[in-house]
Amino acid sequence: MKNFEANRSPEVLSQSSSQRSSGPSAIVIGAGFGGIAAALRLRAKGYQVTLVDRCEQLGGRGQVFEKDGFRHDAGPTVITAPFLFEELFQLFHEKLSDHLDLIPLKVWYRFYYPDGSTFDYGGTLEDTLAEIRKIEPKDVEGYKQLLAHSKRIYDVGYVELSDAPFHELKTMLKQIPRLVKLQSYKTVWGMVTTYLSHPKLQQAFSIQPLLVGGNPFDTTSIYALIHFLERAYGVFFAKGGTGAISSELGKLMKRQGINIRLRTTVKSISITEGVANGVFLESGEKLSADLVVSNADAAHLYRSMVKRSDQSPLSQLKLKAAKFSMGLFVLYFGTTKTYPSVAHHTIWLGMRYRELLKDIFDRKILAEDFSLYLHRPTATDPTFAPEGCDSFYVLCPVPNLESGVDWNVEGPRLRDRIVQSLSDTILPGLKETITSDFYKTPEDFADDYLSVHGSGFSIAPIFRQSAWFRFHNKSEGIKNLYLVGAGTHPGAGLPGVLCSAKLIDRMIPSVKNL
Repeated sequence: MKNFEANRSPEVLSQSSSQRSSGPSAIVIGAGFGGIAAALRLRAKGYQVTLVDRCEQLGGRGQVFEKDGFRHDAGPTVITAPFLFEELFQLFHEKLSDHLDLIPLKVWYRFYYPDGSTFDYGGTLEDTLAEIRKIEPKDVEGYKQLLAHSKRIYDVGYVELSDAPFHELKTMLKQIPRLVKLQSYKTVWGMVTTYLSHPKLQQAFSIQPLLVGGNPFDTTSIYALIHFLERAYGVFFAKGGTGAISSELGKLMKRQGINIRLRTTVKSISITEGVANGVFLESGEKLSADLVVSNADAAHLYRSMVKRSDQSPLSQLKLKAAKFSMGLFVLYFGTTKTYPSVAHHTIWLGMRYRELLKDIFDRKILAEDFSLYLHRPTATDPTFAPEGCDSFYVLCPVPNLESGVDWNVEGPRLRDRIVQSLSDTILPGLKETITSDFYKTPEDFADDYLSVHGSGFSIAPIFRQSAWFRFHNKSEGIKNLYLVGAGTHPGAGLPGVLCSAKLIDRMIPSVKNL
């Protein structure tokens, strides 16, 4: 449903070609954070870069919506590994801190349980241990061991492999002994329950895969590195929201002469004798380039933008066998009062956990119950709402479009159930105070972002779709076509897509070396 106004940033809608230097050219499809990072890295290598996106604004799924004075970040709101953004400014001898204010959050997530109890995760290690102690004292030592194991995974899975190319099978085979030693064959749930005994803590520390589109009961425990990543660098919120980050990156691109074309859809990749040499737009126009980087949904790329005859058998096999992440129902709303006791990020847990996730991921059933992620940016930045009001969005994992759910019917019903549940619990009186609300369903993800099956995070982060088994960052069988974004290695989430751009940076030579 599009009952909102897009928050446009006209200063980055287009660039003059006269600002760009001559030389080898690159086209980047998709202005999500993976595409923006790729464009900047290619520009730093000396390429003449054009960035094309079908949306009104930069940011991909991280659009910014405004309605009646309420502002909403549409996509990612949790900033971890801020050094990955810092690197993009450093490429051009600038400092991120001169352009953005990243505010550290003391409570990273507040978990709200069905019995009304809460668990605050974040802050110092002692803060977290104190919270664990309130629930189950013996799990204090278990959490320390979990964190130590998470660091071991981080040291390999993130430090060494997150920007390591996996387009060659020998790279994967070389890593198998290490991955086995780290027990990556275990699921996140299996790893967490090895160290923690209390059901509430098991839920709290296994929920993270859902933030990148995975079921904790299926997702490889490699993703448990998130625990140490958060502990090592903290969790931040950008003043002005995630939209402020894409806006400042847009200004950086403008300063560097990157050509940006928004509200422009790429229909297909131009390929001649196995070599990508540009793109065809929906308008029929062709843009030529020496190389192409796709930040589009990887499954959509191979399904709709590349002829089957140009694809390798491996990419066809991956597409045919792909298991997709869940869909998302996202409700955006304001309130005519403030809720100061509500944290910036709240994980609102329903009565069921494993069975609910089975309904969503496997049975593809829209159940009557749910668990929710509630974002209240006004807890940190009051400018997101008019004075005396709060701004919220609530994200509800739902089945993707393979379920056949009729969202014209179920959308309004789910909206009302969510509002009622929040009104009965952490947002008392919400039914009376809610205002200016609208929502997006998996159908919107399919229409707006060309996401296959309306999935929220492209293909799921299961073991058989990780590293070499994921869509390769260097296209199989097509020269000069590279992939970044959630569906490629290393995976979804802001750190993942930013690292995918670092990865192709390693593979693509600088202009001076051509």
